[in-house]
Amino acid sequence: TIAIPSGVTIANSGTATGFAANTPAFEAVLNADQSYTDNTATKVNFSRETFDTNNCYDNSSNFRFQPQTAGKYFVYSLVLIDVTDLTNKLYTTQISIRKNGSDVKKIDNLYDYSGSSGLDLMTAYVYGILDMNGSSDYLEIYAKGNGDQNGNFRGSSSQDFSYFGAYRILT
Repeated sequence: TIAIPSGVTIANSGTATGFAANTPAFEAVLNADQSYTDNTATKVNFSRETFDTNNCYDNSSNFRFQPQTAGKYFVYSLVLIDVTDLTNKLYTTQISIRKNGSDVKKIDNLYDYSGSSGLDLMTAYVYGILDMNGSSDYLEIYAKGNGDQNGNFRGSSSQDFSYFGAYRILT
């Protein structure tokens, strides 16, 4: 015996309908390297959408997610951060999810560089569950690298080095 959730129907063809999807949902990637000023939080401009179920992510001007459905959302981002001249080094990174312009989830990554010369490249990642009101709330990703010089958030038109995504969690 298989339990069928309330509201779900299964046609003679075997096709099931009535499931609620985890939407809105999107994922966008950084399409090319984006420069940043050393030790300065900078909005990451994820410009290439891999998918966007409800057109809630602006990939051309604001680079933000603004779902029009209220609920809890699982949000995630990973940014590959490097220094522009590999003879210089990177010592710390920071990444944050900003809701309506304020940090709500923030991660500092510290490389223990005592007696060392730092790294050329570091990965910064952040994730969490956030409530969204379904009208005016929006999310953005900010990141920074702290090293010997300015650097880049790594992006590519053919590989997903840096990305940002979210989806509504059914509750």
